[in-house]
Amino acid sequence: MFDSLSVRLDKAIKNLKGQGRITEINVATTVKEIRKALIEADVNFKVAKQVTDKIRVEALGRDVLMAVSPGQLLTKIVDEELTEMMGSTNAPMEIKGDPAVVLISGLQGSGKTTFSGKLAKMLKNQGKTVMLAACDIYRPAAIDQLKVLGEQIDVEVYAEPENKDAIKIARNALKHAKANGKKVLIVDTAGRLAVDEEMMNEISALKDELKPSETLFVVDSMTGQDAVNTAKTFNEKLNFDGVVLTKLDGDTRGGAALSIRAVVDKPIKLISAGEKMEDIELFHPDRMASRILGMGDVVSLVEKAQETFDEEEARRINKKIRKNEFDLDDFLGQLEQIKKMGNVKDLMGMIPGMGKAMKDVDLDNESFTPIESIIKSMTPTERANPDLLNGSRRKRIASGSGTSVQEVNNLMKQFGDMRKMMKTMNKQGGMKRGLANLMGGR
Repeated sequence: MFDSLSVRLDKAIKNLKGQGRITEINVATTVKEIRKALIEADVNFKVAKQVTDKIRVEALGRDVLMAVSPGQLLTKIVDEELTEMMGSTNAPMEIKGDPAVVLISGLQGSGKTTFSGKLAKMLKNQGKTVMLAACDIYRPAAIDQLKVLGEQIDVEVYAEPENKDAIKIARNALKHAKANGKKVLIVDTAGRLAVDEEMMNEISALKDELKPSETLFVVDSMTGQDAVNTAKTFNEKLNFDGVVLTKLDGDTRGGAALSIRAVVDKPIKLISAGEKMEDIELFHPDRMASRILGMGDVVSLVEKAQETFDEEEARRINKKIRKNEFDLDDFLGQLEQIKKMGNVKDLMGMIPGMGKAMKDVDLDNESFTPIESIIKSMTPTERANPDLLNGSRRKRIASGSGTSVQEVNNLMKQFGDMRKMMKTMNKQGGMKRGLANLMGGR
């Protein structure tokens, strides 16, 4: 996510590292490089100029403390200005009404239908009864796609495949949602390959009919400055409430998407990165700025852990660790939990300092496959008692898992080192505190 922008900004700020103090000359050079980095990342030119002008003024107007280097100070200022550019604070969704209606808008291919399913799952996990409405009457596959997503997340999908009147479908969906006690109705609408009058009139009429508590504009973060222009056109006609950035896991410069808040003056409310239904999160400008600058995002990492890890399971594992009984079955289970949290490289990037270290590392959730294969090729007795794994057993496991004996040996060494570390932390009382912190003190 924004890897190229992160690298460029880091390179620009390095100009001040090692400098004894901030001067007009070294700040001018650094700010020039920051502006170039933002523009190359496809940030709107006017926005990039405004941000860097403020960075220059702020940098020259602050006294550098003895304990803070010029490079550290500039990093803090860039972090503040990026945060402000993206909206300063999180903008919560307005889920009001009986039912609350969320209208989804955007161009074809922006990921509206997939996002609708993700949003439905997120709201369902919050304890709300949700229904999806298929109001894209122009793309037959959209109705089928929404039905498949609805089945995956166990959410009802209202559709009238033979009806070609989106307004009537929406009206009937709203009646059905009310009659069946649904608290939220998410309406997936038609997109086009480009903005046209027919499309804008239809989505505007849908808004008038449904009176949604939340109208969201979904934008593909890979579309560059076209995303900003499209957002402006939609907002002029629709006056939407917030923006959703999708496909943030793609090969994208990302800057155009980040410019939307400054250009359209509407908050980015949600972001989506990945194909899984869990790959959705609230947008926090301060956390995103920290990620871009390679400072991590521990808060989001802990939130993901709290959503994914079962509290009873955590207690069970903690108990086994305290008794030094953590085995390979437990390890396998923890790998599965981590994979549910999202892309492992993105998760690593949330740890301060790890983003830069991992930028050239080819790491994804498939990297766990050899490890899982090795453990699953063991007998239940071997998983529970790793010390039984002699040479002949390891050879059999390697053959059964399609790996090498060396890979089996490496895994067992790493697992052994991990158990030793757990044992040491156990003696110091750190494991219990660490788990309590992970679970948010629950």
